[in-house]
Amino acid sequence: MNDKFFYPALFHKEDGGGFWVSFPDIPECLTQGIDMSQAYEMAVDALGLALADRIKENNVPVPTSIDSLMIAENSYPVIIEFDLLEYKKKHSSRAVKKTLTIPEWLNDEATKKGINFSAVLQEALKAHLGIT
Repeated sequence: MNDKFFYPALFHKEDGGGFWVSFPDIPECLTQGIDMSQAYEMAVDALGLALADRIKENNVPVPTSIDSLMIAENSYPVIIEFDLLEYKKKHSSRAVKKTLTIPEWLNDEATKKGINFSAVLQEALKAHLGIT
């Protein structure tokens, strides 16, 4: 599965100022903002929440082409990016216990030096995966 998703959103201009945002492919995903910048930030968050649920349910819709959208007056299409890996880093810090095997001599040396095995494994996995 790809870690980045791109979905079209429609930014609807409010008469009193600001925008409300809808996603044609995810009807339950709605948000708003007092200006374009805040509406965009809120749209990224809303898309993330909606997609995280849909990913768990294995129900991720194919994004509609921006060219095929029906756009009402005072509405603007915007592509919103959702980065699943960044979302997981921010929202999923639950620890998972792993059992591993290393040579006894290596365990003894690391224990003598007070090495934190979990921290070293995390650092090594991030380096190996190219994750910062």
